[in-house]
Amino acid sequence: MAYPIDRKFVIGIASSALFDLTESHEVYLTKGVDEYRIHQEKNLNIPFPKGVAFPFIRRFLNINNAFPKQLPVEVVLLSRNSPETGLRVFRSIKHYALDITRAAFMTG
Repeated sequence: MAYPIDRKFVIGIASSALFDLTESHEVYLTKGVDEYRIHQEKNLNIPFPKGVAFPFIRRFLNINNAFPKQLPVEVVLLSRNSPETGLRVFRSIKHYALDITRAAFMTG
């Protein structure tokens, strides 16, 4: 079931802004796509470190705590990363207890 967002203030954010993907990106650049996927699978349960936009997004989502009936804000995650990274990103979202449920992962 879809959640309507027509009456919400929605922000789209890159996964690389929300989380620090430096280490994973380095694996991608130096070892290639296959090793990158293996790296993500091996580290699936290790949350990504917080990125530069993490504090802002956490505060932005806290607006919903002041308006629990309306839940006026929503964050949509946008990423050029692979589904493997997407799974790790969503586990990181859960780890940090961020209320983000929408994302688009467009490999490459």
